[in-house]
Amino acid sequence: MLIRPRRLRKSPILRELVAETRLSKDMFIYPYFVVPGKNVIKGIEAMPGVSHFSVDTLIKDVEKSLKIGINKVLLFGVGEEKTDDASSSYDKHSVVANAVRELKKEFSDELYVVTDVCTCAYTTHGHCGIVQHGYVQNDQTVDVLARMALAHAEAGADMVSPSDMMDGRILGIREKLDKNNLENTAIMSYSIKFASAYYGPFREAADSAPGKGDRKAYQMDFRNPREAMRESNLDEQEGADILMVKPALAYLDVIKGLRESTNLPVACYNVSGEYSMVKAAGAKGWIDEQKVIMENMYAFNRAGASIIITYHAREIMEKGWI
Repeated sequence: MLIRPRRLRKSPILRELVAETRLSKDMFIYPYFVVPGKNVIKGIEAMPGVSHFSVDTLIKDVEKSLKIGINKVLLFGVGEEKTDDASSSYDKHSVVANAVRELKKEFSDELYVVTDVCTCAYTTHGHCGIVQHGYVQNDQTVDVLARMALAHAEAGADMVSPSDMMDGRILGIREKLDKNNLENTAIMSYSIKFASAYYGPFREAADSAPGKGDRKAYQMDFRNPREAMRESNLDEQEGADILMVKPALAYLDVIKGLRESTNLPVACYNVSGEYSMVKAAGAKGWIDEQKVIMENMYAFNRAGASIIITYHAREIMEKGWI
């Protein structure tokens, strides 16, 4: 035989030399859940290894993260007052706004801070918008989201990341930021967010499960990959800087399709259900946890994601897996 592909698999050094997909610590964003109070570090039962932090303990944990190479974080607020109009979401002294101010004060440009922008954790009903007559009102919700993004940006957030799936929210946020001289605040859009069963553990972590009904009237139908590309194209036209696919593991084809349809950076969110399944199976000894985690990370990158949001990031860095 003249052609023997196995020649390039003979040794570890050679396999590394010809590897087509490579991971870097710079690709990862680590999510944090921030709650009111002081001295709070409370583990989340459904997400082993993930905790709620108050702002003071968050500062200490982020300092540890920076030392192992995690310099990008995504903040979720939990435990604020819940109202029908989600007014606590855009309070200038919300737990997220306060966390942003303290993080930037402590770490300045050493840390890149992204904030989730959505109303689900701030509403009495748990939906990602303002509900009237049993339906989430699109344009009213966009106004609330824009105000929330502005509060985060004014506190010092480097990037805001709307996860609601309302029509036109990227344009609404971009215009609100620009009118307030925050044109350099970037937007990472959850541009393709499916109505997925993989979010279960997150809803415990964020106390954001809908009290009634589901989110299929605004989150995407996972049967529709072409519609997903349309959603992302609209977000790009409205001024998004990064486009995200969520969840990630069951949607590698969508990540690949998005990578081929845009010149913007593509992110994926390795969500709570994907994380917790791996942790549970690893704890039972049913899988080699490290190998499965890293196989998933390479799959995300191979599909086309150059940014990976994952709860595994801390462990990956701490244990030197890349």
